[in-house]
Amino acid sequence: MRLGAPTFKKYCSAKDWIFDLQRLGYRAAYCPLDAKADTATIQSFAAAARQAGIVIAEVGAWSNPIDPREEQRQTALSYCQQQLGLAEEIGAKCCVDVAGSKSEFWYGPHPLNLTPATFDLIVETTRKIIDYVKPRRTFFTLETMPWIYPDSTESYLALIKAIARPQFAVHFDPANLISSPQNYYNNGSLVREFIKKLGPHIKSVHAKDTILTGELTTHLKEVRPGLGTLDYATLLKAANQVNPDLPLLIEHLETEEEYHLAAEYLRAVARSCGELL
Repeated sequence: MRLGAPTFKKYCSAKDWIFDLQRLGYRAAYCPLDAKADTATIQSFAAAARQAGIVIAEVGAWSNPIDPREEQRQTALSYCQQQLGLAEEIGAKCCVDVAGSKSEFWYGPHPLNLTPATFDLIVETTRKIIDYVKPRRTFFTLETMPWIYPDSTESYLALIKAIARPQFAVHFDPANLISSPQNYYNNGSLVREFIKKLGPHIKSVHAKDTILTGELTTHLKEVRPGLGTLDYATLLKAANQVNPDLPLLIEHLETEEEYHLAAEYLRAVARSCGELL
């Protein structure tokens, strides 16, 4: 796999961006631009990444395209289309969003989220995003989540079949799939099953960790990779068998030092498995 992480900077120069990524030893990256960037800037960053052998893993489209409020829904839909267009232009592996929520909070839990009607709305919305852009080399993906589809291997397979677009693919966030003590303690099996069934469709992976606390009722807390129980050895071995260049992007940490510690942990696991990050 190819490790990447945020760099805490905004870049006017592609050269400075590449310098920071190489200084940190990353071979994958989040897209440093948004859809407001002009064509010349986008092309300069794309060319710099190619020349440095760095994969632009994903363009974020974080929004709620199934928002119950019409104006907000249309704004989010347009944003997803613009960001997917950027991913196509800059050559990112994918554009990623969560499916959204029937809650007014863009990724919040809601009693209608895991229903057939919302599943159908996600299918319709995803088709609108892909069909508007008509990408040829990038993919639109939905991040796995605990309380909105896709929330499991099987629901992701069902979405792929229902959406029926070749440019719809998979974004894997294994920590987000851990939603019970059962799969918390058996997360290696969960990871193996997901990659076995969806591996060729996976375009990017998020790296974080989770820990089950003693707080009642069931309380799962997101933590830095290495501070929880996510089976990264299984993840790295299974993912590398499918695609040795698959991006693994660390996220949700507050400081550069935390990202450094997470990267060192993941690289140590990779070395123990005979893998390269």
